[in-house]
Amino acid sequence: MKKQFRLPRKIKKYFKRKWLLYPTDEKGNSLMAQPTRRQADYDAFKQGVLRDMIDRKAAKERNEAMFEKLNTEIYVSDELLNEYVNEIFREEIRVFAFRIFCRAKNSQTAQKSYFNFINAFQLMKDGNDSYGNICCLALDSAEEKLRKENTIGKNRK
Repeated sequence: MKKQFRLPRKIKKYFKRKWLLYPTDEKGNSLMAQPTRRQADYDAFKQGVLRDMIDRKAAKERNEAMFEKLNTEIYVSDELLNEYVNEIFREEIRVFAFRIFCRAKNSQTAQKSYFNFINAFQLMKDGNDSYGNICCLALDSAEEKLRKENTIGKNRK
């Protein structure tokens, strides 16, 4: 009779909130490991082969690299900005979006949102479609920052 694989309770608790993955293959896919159920997965964990899917340090580094690209200072003419806005936003909000980004371009608090929009749009044009959502989020962010800027100015008077 084969001996059943068992782990102590404290070790099982350690793995309870972890999602561990094997290294990626050529296609970028990873197998999920279950070290509480399989001896081979537990041995791989002990050897350091597995990585935590929700590794906050790695996610923070990826986000910093992404925002480094998006926060790069770049200015475009109003005509080119209007073309960008017309290409990404639907017709009902194009005028509103253009006005917001023109105001954000000259504002200290909302200027990063302007840079995020321009850089995200250019990355999207290069073929990375996932940056289209960031363009829309940049509009929301710029509008919110400009609104806060206006309310702060009114409170000071």
